[in-house]
Amino acid sequence: MPPMRSWMTLISVTVMCVAAALCPGGTVKDITRISTQGEYILRGTGLVVGLAGTGDSGKDMILARPLAQLLKNNGNGVALPSELNNSKSVALVTVECVISERGGKTGDHFDVIVSVVNSAKSLKGGQLYLTPLRGPYVTDPIYAIAEGPVDLESGGVDTRARVRGGARLIKDVMAPGIGDSFDLIIDAPFAGWGAASQVAIAINAKAQPQALSGNAVAVAMAIDERTVRVSVPAAERADKAGFIADVLAADVNLGQLDLPAQVICNQRTGAIVVTGDVEIAPVAITHKDLSITTTTPAVTPTALNPQVRRERWTDLQTGIKPNQRAKLSDLLAAFKQLDVPPQEQMGILQMLYKTGKLQAKLVMD
Repeated sequence: MPPMRSWMTLISVTVMCVAAALCPGGTVKDITRISTQGEYILRGTGLVVGLAGTGDSGKDMILARPLAQLLKNNGNGVALPSELNNSKSVALVTVECVISERGGKTGDHFDVIVSVVNSAKSLKGGQLYLTPLRGPYVTDPIYAIAEGPVDLESGGVDTRARVRGGARLIKDVMAPGIGDSFDLIIDAPFAGWGAASQVAIAINAKAQPQALSGNAVAVAMAIDERTVRVSVPAAERADKAGFIADVLAADVNLGQLDLPAQVICNQRTGAIVVTGDVEIAPVAITHKDLSITTTTPAVTPTALNPQVRRERWTDLQTGIKPNQRAKLSDLLAAFKQLDVPPQEQMGILQMLYKTGKLQAKLVMD
């Protein structure tokens, strides 16, 4: 028979495993970013050549001018813009490249998106000609050169395309250096005073645990619902990279962030995502030939008031106690049962939210 200590150890390990499963974990870097880091946009105007008659008309000066300049730069200048009147194989496009928050070094390649500016019908089969890309401001220098075959994306339009790995950096794109303090910005879905407090506590526990007992000044402090300010201790300033790595690796219990329940609707795809156990207050919904009612308490059928099931009608029973209240999942199931289109579902959810009957935050994406 196993000794009692072995059984107690087994029970303790089991309890710890269950607790870990019930408390979703994460790290500071999973829900925050350093304020000076963010996506960087490079942009330019270029020409897509090699189109099969689907480009802009050479009669349009908006195309004739850059096309004439391209030919001149390659030793084949044109005397008159009218010489380009028959051109239909070139399209004027905007070129955009998004550099991630990690930045980029000289020689790195990034995808670019090209979009028709004028009257070109399709970019299919085209090639983006050498295009300089600058930063978002007029006075910014050239950071990259873009070129390459365009690729129409599945399900997209013919006037917008991607050039995979088309931009090559000729100048580093990096976030500014970090001084003796920096701000962490909490990602919008996690924003809240609870989250800011938990992130600060996690950082202090990792970087300076004595601060939690009041024996030292805390290195992290919540400034607002999305900002946590971190001070780099004097002893860590010689190795800021190591200190920042420790800060970002601090464990955060996502289950303790006190986040509000959310209903997120993607208007383009029709997808509806629900976070948390969202409840619906008593309400009657009438939409076109659809009728849904939540009642408190649930109606008991009688001989004088039988519960009659009618087509395009359903009811959601709700009660006073929390475990008896109607859930949004019940409503979504009713939508599915009654074949309510996604766009109409979203319209109903918006009405419920405006009247305070949807007990969650509604996000229309």
